[in-house]
Amino acid sequence: MGGGGEDRAEEGVMDVGLKDLSKRLEEFARARDWEKYHSPRNLLLAMIGEVGELSEIFQWRGEVDKGLPNWEEAEKEHLGEELSDVLLYLVRLADICGIDLGDAAAKKIVKNAVKYPANKAAY
Repeated sequence: MGGGGEDRAEEGVMDVGLKDLSKRLEEFARARDWEKYHSPRNLLLAMIGEVGELSEIFQWRGEVDKGLPNWEEAEKEHLGEELSDVLLYLVRLADICGIDLGDAAAKKIVKNAVKYPANKAAY
């Protein structure tokens, strides 16, 4: 794609924002003539399928420790791939729906802070 991103990705140092992901996904879909398939409904259903695949990873494990200390590297890599699939469909869905996902998420955090003030007990 140019711009040196591939080199940084190979080094494992890529720091990508939502707007960059959105642009790259749009270019990816356009290059393959997939835009006609990227309706909100289709993207949502595809994302739900990916959430199912993500769920399968945890299905029979019970609770797992933060940081996944007992997981093999291959298992963590697989988890990262499935999490990425969900994220990419979510970003594409938001883009197709005309939603600025970063802005919406930031506003939701503020809304949740008002709804659930820090000085109240969680339970």
